[in-house]
Amino acid sequence: MNPSVQWITLLYMILSGIAMGLAYDSYRVLSQKLRFPNWLNALLDLLYWIGAALLVFRMLYAGNQGQLRFYVVLGLFLGVWIYFLIFSITVQRFVVRLIQSVQYVCRMLWRFIAIVIGGPILWLWRLVKGTVLLLGRVLLYIFKLLLRLTKPIWVLPVRWVSPYASRFVHSARIVRITEWISGWRKR
Repeated sequence: MNPSVQWITLLYMILSGIAMGLAYDSYRVLSQKLRFPNWLNALLDLLYWIGAALLVFRMLYAGNQGQLRFYVVLGLFLGVWIYFLIFSITVQRFVVRLIQSVQYVCRMLWRFIAIVIGGPILWLWRLVKGTVLLLGRVLLYIFKLLLRLTKPIWVLPVRWVSPYASRFVHSARIVRITEWISGWRKR
């Protein structure tokens, strides 16, 4: 194996180490900010290591047909070390800002939907509710007015029937039925 292939393989491994550090930091910040459940963190850890292994072996195969040498491990270590030394804080801040930006866009989209769709629906609901209440008040006023106007017609028959109706309402069977209905409604 000539030295140029070894240097290319070393460069590939350094880049793989940097990519592994970038993916790890991104995943770590995401899991802290979004507070994944423990089982999902374990699953994501497993997926990270599977992805990292696939990346490393793909780069190793591209560099020197998959021959594992000491400089390969050294290159991975150097890549991760360089990443955490130089890029880690910047990437963490970037991922935090990216999460905040996505949350902001989602909030703005939700507000837009609430204004464009929810606003007219709420306005229509208030209009229908107000119309029904107004109509109910008008009908109640008309009903009371009709009762006052027709009072001379229905007062005498009510006075004649009321003693009989009172006995009927206070009978034992009617009292049991009304108690059963009121008990059923409370459930």
